[in-house]
Amino acid sequence: MDVTDLDRILLAGAAVLLVAIIAVRLSGRLGLPSLLIYLAMGLLLGESGAGIQFEDAQLAHALGFAALVIILIEGGLTTRWNEVRPVMPMGVVLATLGVAISVGVVACVAHFVLGLDWQISVLLGAVTSPTDAAAVFSVLRRVNVRPRLRGMLEAESGLNDAPTVLLVTLVSTDGLKEHGLPYFAGLVVYELVVGALFGFVIGWAAVGLLRKVALGSAGLYPLAIVSLCFVSYAGGTVLLHVSGFAAVYVTSLILGRAELPHRMATRSFVDGFAWLAQIGLFVMLGLLASPGRIQLNDVLLALVIGIAVTVVGRFAAVTLSVSWFKIPWREQTFVAWAGLRGAVPIVLATIPLAEKVPQADRVFDVVFVLVLLFTLLQGPSLPWLAKRLKVLDDNAAHEVDIDVAPLESLGADMLQVLIPSESRLAGVEIGELRLPPGVSVSLVIRDHKAFVPERRTVLRAGDAVLVVAPSALREPTVRRLRAVSRAGRLAGWFGERGREQL
Repeated sequence: MDVTDLDRILLAGAAVLLVAIIAVRLSGRLGLPSLLIYLAMGLLLGESGAGIQFEDAQLAHALGFAALVIILIEGGLTTRWNEVRPVMPMGVVLATLGVAISVGVVACVAHFVLGLDWQISVLLGAVTSPTDAAAVFSVLRRVNVRPRLRGMLEAESGLNDAPTVLLVTLVSTDGLKEHGLPYFAGLVVYELVVGALFGFVIGWAAVGLLRKVALGSAGLYPLAIVSLCFVSYAGGTVLLHVSGFAAVYVTSLILGRAELPHRMATRSFVDGFAWLAQIGLFVMLGLLASPGRIQLNDVLLALVIGIAVTVVGRFAAVTLSVSWFKIPWREQTFVAWAGLRGAVPIVLATIPLAEKVPQADRVFDVVFVLVLLFTLLQGPSLPWLAKRLKVLDDNAAHEVDIDVAPLESLGADMLQVLIPSESRLAGVEIGELRLPPGVSVSLVIRDHKAFVPERRTVLRAGDAVLVVAPSALREPTVRRLRAVSRAGRLAGWFGERGREQL
């Protein structure tokens, strides 16, 4: 490849990326999930459109896993820990028992109703059962449902990749037939538990390291955090042979919960990185697909399997998994319907392709059509369903966004506080914040004008507030600001902990 060829590739890649970025706004206006537009772009660029040939299933498998890791990192860093922690047991049960129930239902339908052999039937069940982290994270942050539901779905989508990847791999290589179900169940428990523990250790060590080491530039913090998350994923996979997906999700949860320097810059960087991964992933999967190979029978099979997994398998999995936790039927119904499929099933379908399993190309085609049809159906319907089921959080008060910039020479930190319209900081006087002694509110930026506040200055929605705190008082200051944002000026006198559990 010479320089001219490389320049052409860069030009084409930049053009595709710009079109994909514009498509995000277009999809939002039309109410369509953006992944459908990206898949369509891949199809237009592929063999049935512009004629680009891409048939390397092993490369697609590797790149797909890398993209999923990036998406999990972004999801973990932006997940609210106080929402996920109380429902983590339910998320784990949905990611294990729920997946097993869904796989069993779909496999039985495929075998007994459609007459497919057991290997293909189990593959279809395993590939279509996990929810997609990217789809769940993006959709639920636009639908203001109760924190318990959002946390449950996010925890499930962050953890259910591990058992399904293992199951699809074992079925594709005949490992499940050779070792049996007890071996598979024990392996799933080992990979999830040890992977999560490894991710916790890496996350805990990373937080301590980043708090002690002052990096030379704000731009180095996002790179360091993403690198540490990849260490968690690759280290768990290579060194311990455990689930790298479980490890990286737990590590990113811990890093997202910690009050690290330049937190907002890190989130912005990872958010853009995740968008790039999603765009590249869906366009690549669209290139890998062959529309000319898809027959009417494949579309009908996708409809039957889609109904089996979305209506029968998913509802059975949710009912049998979370009924033990006494979840009301309205919330169970929403959780069942909100189990969105996206890139994950298509990426998993590349495993049997790479292993050259008989009829693997048909499995891929069926899954591709299924994702297209049911994403188009489920995604736009979630806001309406949440309203009908009355699971919206009408009293939601968004937390303030607080960024930390270390001032090493002074032994202090500068906190940038952005006050959203839902925050109860709006209407509170500076003196009513009751920040720790030695902490100063140094500047307020309102309507693009900056001024030094007084004790009686009233904060407003949309204000950007700069707070300077000694390093030792940074965490108490952040906790205090978040408490007032949730509970108002009386936070700390009554109701503060109760509001945190909403």
